[in-house]
Formats: sequence, structure tokens, C-alpha cells
Amino acid sequence: MTRWNGDMLDRPEMVAAFSSQLRALLREYAELLGNVGRDAEAMWAENPPPEYGRLEAWWRHLSTRRPLRRMQRDLEDAIRQTYALEARYRRNYHQIPEERARSQAQRPAVERGPAPRPVRRADQAPPLPTGQDTGEVSFLDLVRTQRKGRSA
Repeated sequence: MTRWNGDMLDRPEMVAAFSSQLRALLREYAELLGNVGRDAEAMWAENPPPEYGRLEAWWRHLSTRRPLRRMQRDLEDAIRQTYALEARYRRNYHQIPEERARSQAQRPAVERGPAPRPVRRADQAPPLPTGQDTGEVSFLDLVRTQRKGRSA
């Protein structure tokens, strides 16, 4: 079984699927809380406990109803946040980089600065000049001679 982590949300369709599934679960919980609260209100209104006075029954009803409504509101707010999550991901990881790349490509080469040098592996690098024909000595030649001097 693969453990989930945030790095798995690397494509817009993955984020959209995650957001829609999360919204569906949050909607189910919000609906459940709404039904429980509605049933509790109706039951409490029709069958107040006889051991409570009218004020105490009202107070207990209110203290039960408020948290349920607050939780339902929080779940509905979380559903709205999933839309923001999806939009923010799409904007920050796809739309903004595409716009930057487009604007970078449209700028003249002088404004863009020097082109990045390709990174080569050692076996792909051209042979180093020895410096014998120009009178200059390369850094790597100095390092090689220093190593030879230590090993001798």
C-alpha cells in the first residue's frame, strides 16, 4: 500500500480529482450534521424533557444547536476552500510559469541575458587545452602536477 503525500499532487487532473473527492466527503458530513441538527430541533421542540423547566430546556436546546450549526458552517467553508485550493494550484504551478515562459520567449535576447551553459558530464567534455601553445597553464594542469608531486 502506497502512503499518500503532497508530492503526488503534481498534475492538474490529480488536484482536480483530489478536490472533488474531498468536496464529496465534506458534503456528506455537512449533510449528516444538517440532518442531525434538524431532527434534534424537531424532536426537542415536540418532546421537551419533562424534568427541565421551559428556560432550561430552551438553553440546553440552544447549546446543542449552536455547535452543530457552527460545525456545519465550517464544513461548508471547507468545501469552498477546496475550490480555492484547486484554483491556486492551477494558477501557481501552471498558468504563472506558462506566462513567464511566454514573456521570456518574447523578450529580445539582449534583455534575457546570456544563455545558460549546458551541463556536461566528464565523458562528454571536450579535451582541455594544455596551454603549451599559448603560454597559459590551466588550473586542472596545476592540480595534476601537484598530485603527481605528492605521490612521487
